[in-house]
Amino acid sequence: MKIAKNTVVTLAYRAANPAGKVLDEGAEPLVYLHGGYGNIFASLEEALDGKEVGQTVKVNLLPEDAFGLYEKELVLEEARADLPDQIAIGVQFELMNAEGDEETLYRVTAFDDEKVVLDGNHPLAGEALVFTCTVADVRAASVAEIKQRQVLTSR
Repeated sequence: MKIAKNTVVTLAYRAANPAGKVLDEGAEPLVYLHGGYGNIFASLEEALDGKEVGQTVKVNLLPEDAFGLYEKELVLEEARADLPDQIAIGVQFELMNAEGDEETLYRVTAFDDEKVVLDGNHPLAGEALVFTCTVADVRAASVAEIKQRQVLTSR
């Protein structure tokens, strides 16, 4: 079966930077609903269209085509006293924006006794990626999967 709209695709993948440093070994397969639902990077989905089990695709992604450009305004410095006692690098918090209509996930990137630095950027924001994947499985999506139109989990 070829990858086409409304097929469930399972990929074995690896993401690296252009110098070849592996950023994500793809320990778990990536399973998604194909067809423009925004479940994977658009240029990767385009490259996979029409491929079959066993075929490999390699796509170079600019930061804006992957996890976005790094936005300095998404880095906040908060008073240590305003956050929970148990804090560590990598701990995540959801914070509401100033308008109170949208939450952003922030990670702790630094802290001391006085302040905590929180970063709302994806850890790979600003990074170019080389995404290499091999099609492991393709099947027709069920009606329920198409209605959900979201990333699927491995079965």
